[in-house]
Amino acid sequence: MGEDSERSGRRRSEAVLAGATHWATVDLIDLGADGADIRSALEQFGLRVNRFPIGQARHLVTALSEGHRAEFVVLDCHGVDGAVLIPGLSPEIERQQPFHGVLTADDLRGFARFEGATVISTGCGTGGSGLGDAVLACGAADYLAPTGYPEGHAAFFALSYLFYELAEGRSVAAAAEHLRGHDAELSMWRYFH
Repeated sequence: MGEDSERSGRRRSEAVLAGATHWATVDLIDLGADGADIRSALEQFGLRVNRFPIGQARHLVTALSEGHRAEFVVLDCHGVDGAVLIPGLSPEIERQQPFHGVLTADDLRGFARFEGATVISTGCGTGGSGLGDAVLACGAADYLAPTGYPEGHAAFFALSYLFYELAEGRSVAAAAEHLRGHDAELSMWRYFH
């Protein structure tokens, strides 16, 4: 693919250099331990980041069902077998939750609304067809997530690399292709459109 066909326009970061406060907005759904670091890194690329710390399944339902005006939604999470892991709680609070332990593709279909956003998951094993199809069915334009179990630092690097590519003006598809081509560890990231 040629350089011209990989770019969706000029460098997005130029808007910030010209005085804009940001070139896009990210809703960071923080189920992991890296939310503050991810927020800081993404802000370096000229993004406005809205961080939603998630402490229980009800928080996750609220964050994902309100609909997103952000162009990007990042699910900073852990995953297993095609599902997003949900933080454990004391038994009395856990009984009040709509989901327990994991959020599956079928669960997600019941409430999430992404309204044209690009959704990116950092969770291991969240790049399978089940969750990918569910995210698109909930209104996402694109979805990107690892199919396997990347090394701990790889998910953070993948987000940084992806948003670097986007800031340079590449389309989501081209940025995902570059990410997958970086090395064997990042080749497990799957792109859905």
